[in-house]
Amino acid sequence: MSNELIINSTQNGCRIALLKDKSLVEFHQEQDGNQFTVGDIYLGTVRKVVQGLNAAFIDIGYEKDAFLHYLDLGPKFSSLQAFTKQSLNKKNASSKLENFNIRPDIDKHGKVTDILSRNQQILVQVVKEPISTKGPRLSCELSIPGRYLVLVPFSNAVNVSKKIVSGEERKRLLRLLSSIKPDNFGVIIRTVAQGKDVKELDADLRNLIDIWKNGVKSLKQAKPKDKVIGEMSKASAILRDVLNESFDNIYTDDKEIYEEVKSYIKTIAPDKEKIVKSFNGKAKIFEHFGIERQMKSAFGQSVSLKGGGYLIIEHTEALHVIDVNSGNKSNKEDGQEATALSVNTEAAKEIARQLRLRDMGGIIVVDFIDMKRAENKRAVYKIIKDEMTADRSKFTVLPLSKFGLMQITRQRVRPEMNITTREVCPTCNGTGKISASILVSDQIEKNIDYLLSKQNEKSISVVLHPFIYAYFTKGLLSKRFKWYMKYYKWVNLIQDTSMAIMEYKFFNKLGEEIEL
Repeated sequence: MSNELIINSTQNGCRIALLKDKSLVEFHQEQDGNQFTVGDIYLGTVRKVVQGLNAAFIDIGYEKDAFLHYLDLGPKFSSLQAFTKQSLNKKNASSKLENFNIRPDIDKHGKVTDILSRNQQILVQVVKEPISTKGPRLSCELSIPGRYLVLVPFSNAVNVSKKIVSGEERKRLLRLLSSIKPDNFGVIIRTVAQGKDVKELDADLRNLIDIWKNGVKSLKQAKPKDKVIGEMSKASAILRDVLNESFDNIYTDDKEIYEEVKSYIKTIAPDKEKIVKSFNGKAKIFEHFGIERQMKSAFGQSVSLKGGGYLIIEHTEALHVIDVNSGNKSNKEDGQEATALSVNTEAAKEIARQLRLRDMGGIIVVDFIDMKRAENKRAVYKIIKDEMTADRSKFTVLPLSKFGLMQITRQRVRPEMNITTREVCPTCNGTGKISASILVSDQIEKNIDYLLSKQNEKSISVVLHPFIYAYFTKGLLSKRFKWYMKYYKWVNLIQDTSMAIMEYKFFNKLGEEIEL
């Protein structure tokens, strides 16, 4: 299994694609000047305290006030607030916290009106980016994530990721971090820390403490709405979270990004520095790696499955709905149950990929093809859980209901990724919409494979637009010649200038049109 990160510099920022065995599994866009990223820490001002919601609205510079619930203040809010006041008043607030007097925990069942008041200045962290009509969601339980650890100021707890199941390893990590962490700093040990030695963990801890120190320096000079600690660039954040031994290459077409990524890799994993490469090809980097084509085919309302089925994905304000369909070209199994299991198995894998690729969050309802056997339902449930283990967002998957529905909840911390896959029709000049024209050649080739391989047609003819005809016939080793080498059957291509560029028809050897 190989992992590659492709970074494309654009006029407004950069685009980042994560490939797993050449297949697109994550896509991110980073806009220049983009604020309010998850992890950013701001000096905010309380604008309104709402007793009925037990929450407050905080001004951190966004067009709409951010939301802070009482439960997100955290038990250590009194300590954080006291430290913030000392820093703003420049009363020798040391970033080391060893001599800082930790205050008692606040009442978890208390009222926000007893803690916050209008125009009060507080230190807050973005935990959910602005989505739709809502402003950012905030928390006062500050945390600074690193490669192996997460640093939590004003706490002394050491916690280990639940995904580390070995009892001995958990004890080793607890003992090790308890001995090296500074006083009044808590630590969360991430899953990737498993098996790491004290040198690597200590280096990561020191780096996080340095980030906190620089943040405290900024806080002493900060004004309301100022960013005190900023999350690193999107590319570096992805590397921090997903970099592992299976990473083969990191390509970028920008010199500044190349130097930034190489410097960060040198810091967190010096042995991996050589995998960072500068791309200098003639074609655009996303075209070279086939990412543009994958994006066009993966972000549409309809997503095709390799076996002939397809997904219909609908988005609403309240939830996402995914409908699984077998289509008319699904593999012929021994019966309806076997066909349903085959399509559902393939769909489960693609759904797990789509959730991660589009960063779909909230409630997702999947309507699988009905299956009667309980063991088949359990098999599909297990597949989707296994496929989602690589997902960095928190999620919950429920077994299929008796109606064949699966309910999934996935952590929603940023707006859903949406790529336009519709183009202005060259025939009607925009009065209607067509599917992405980049996919017409793929559709024709899939139909040819279906007719010659599975339908055993002896001879077929395809009537199509001259542009598409030229694409299939150009060169000595043309696409049509490669079909002949694969199927040992000649495909007759016929140009028809009266047809639209997206239009095509198939005919059998008797001249009868084949309905697909």
